[in-house]
Amino acid sequence: MTDGFELTREGAVARLTLSRPEKMNAITHGMWSAIPGVVAGVEADPELKVLVITGAGRHFSAGADIGEFRELRSTAEAAAAYDEAVDGAVAALTAMRKPSVAMVRGNCIGGGCQVAVACDFRFAAEDARFGITPAKLGIVYHFASTRQLVSLVGPAHARFFLLSGELVDARRAREIGLVNDVFPDLEQATERFTATLSARSQASIRGMNRIIEKITAGQETTDEEVEDIRLAALHGEDYAEGVDAFLNRRAPEFTYR
Repeated sequence: MTDGFELTREGAVARLTLSRPEKMNAITHGMWSAIPGVVAGVEADPELKVLVITGAGRHFSAGADIGEFRELRSTAEAAAAYDEAVDGAVAALTAMRKPSVAMVRGNCIGGGCQVAVACDFRFAAEDARFGITPAKLGIVYHFASTRQLVSLVGPAHARFFLLSGELVDARRAREIGLVNDVFPDLEQATERFTATLSARSQASIRGMNRIIEKITAGQETTDEEVEDIRLAALHGEDYAEGVDAFLNRRAPEFTYR
C-alpha cells in the first residue's frame, strides 16, 4: 500500500483511510496515482460490497499536498502530468460499480472535497467544513470534477465554491445537497448505512450505479448497455429471490457477487 493510505476491511466493507494526520491528510501525487489500483482491487474482490473513504484523526483531507507543487507542478507540462494522476483517481472513483461512501470529519477542502464528491455518498460529522479553493492558487478546476459538483449542488452553488474559495459548514453543505446527511455519531450512522447497502441486491446496486453515472455524464436516453444491464438483472438469481422473498414476507438472501 502506498504511503499515506491505510486499507482495512471488516466483512463486506473496505475502508480506505487517508493517513497523514500530521499534514491534515493532504494527498500526495503518489496517493492520487494509487487510488485507481485501490478501486480496482475493491471492485475485483467478490467478498467486498462497499468502499468507505475517510481521514485519520480530526480531518478528512486538507486537499492536494501543495508542498509538492514547486517540484511537481513547476511548469505547465509538469502540471498537466500531475493533473493526469488526479483525473485518473476521480475517474476511477466515479466509475465504481460498487458503492462508495465518503465519511467526513473536520476539513474537507480542495482535493479532499474532490475525492468526496467523486464518491456516491457523503456523510458528514457536525464539525465538517467543505471548500474548493482553485481560485486561491490560480488553478482552473478539472472539467469532470466541475461537472460532478454542478450535478450535486447546481451552477450557482458551484460558482460560490469555485470562484470564492470560501468554506461552508456541515449544515450548509447539507442544505445545498453537497452532503447526504450530517450525523452526531458519524461512525455509527455510516456503519448502519453500509450494512444496508450490503444487504441489498448487488446486481441492482451495480447496474443502477452505472446508469446514474451515464445520466450525470450527460446521456439523455437509454442505449444498448443500459438495456443489457436491465435484461441481465431480470435473468439473474437476485430478481427471482427478491420477488419470492417479497411474496413470502421474508428477508431476501441475495447471492450475486
